[in-house]
Amino acid sequence: MRLILLGPPGSGKGTQAQRLVQQYGIVQLSTGDMLRAAVAAQTPIGLKAKDIMAAGGLVPDEVVVGSIADRIEQPDAANGFILDGFPRTVPQAEALDALLKQKQMTLDAVIELTVNEGVLLERVERRAAETRARGEPVRADDTPEVLTKRLASYRDQTEPLIHYYSDHRMLATVDGMMPIEQVTAEIGRILAAVGKGSTSRAAKNASPAKRSAKPPTKAAKTSAKTATKSAAAAKKAGKTAKKAAKTVKKAAKKAPAKAPKKGARAPAKARKPAAKASKSAAKATKGTRKTSAKAAKKRATR
Repeated sequence: MRLILLGPPGSGKGTQAQRLVQQYGIVQLSTGDMLRAAVAAQTPIGLKAKDIMAAGGLVPDEVVVGSIADRIEQPDAANGFILDGFPRTVPQAEALDALLKQKQMTLDAVIELTVNEGVLLERVERRAAETRARGEPVRADDTPEVLTKRLASYRDQTEPLIHYYSDHRMLATVDGMMPIEQVTAEIGRILAAVGKGSTSRAAKNASPAKRSAKPPTKAAKTSAKTATKSAAAAKKAGKTAKKAAKTVKKAAKKAPAKAPKKGARAPAKARKPAAKASKSAAKATKGTRKTSAKAAKKRATR
């Protein structure tokens, strides 16, 4: 199962990703985590990203895609993965498509968790107020001002991406404001439908010849052998009859020029080959008729 989860801050992507990881035995891939791991392992991709990250710059798309390429080759990603936080732009989505095609992989679904931004801002304000009431400092990234900026950035970057996957008929939308259990159930329903659709497409794309081809039955093989034998017997009988005709002709030439009297029989020497030929031809014909009747009877019983 290979998925992309899209959604603004506070939509519940992290919670749903962890549930999918446990349910399907797949891994959650965060581009930030992957890049940090690549830097720590000093991989070629990590070495490219190290200086850029140290200077606080944005890592180029080709470096990010390279880190994903390395990560999905690891054994724990064999059952699939969830991409969280990537892609963020259409060029990144196109680069990801090219990578997966190169590795002969496909995405199963892109799921967008939609939210009510006004409700999210109310939640943050309430949480910040409760934190101050306890005398604790409020996190710098957990204020209405920061959330407003992050939501605006998400809309600007991701809206074209929503259209991209929608045009590719891969996008499924889930109301992220529902209770957590309901969101999980809806995602499960979508993935179940995706799985059935993949199976149906595979069956549909199978070669019709392969689906309909059946090995010849035993009865068909027997009938074919019998027909071959009958043909051989008839051929042999024809040769015998031809040979007998030549013998009769030869004997006629040697016979006296004087015509035999009315009712007189042909010489015995000429009669024998002719009788033998007639008998062989009759036997072959009888055998052929018997074989044909037997084959017809077998076809009728089938």
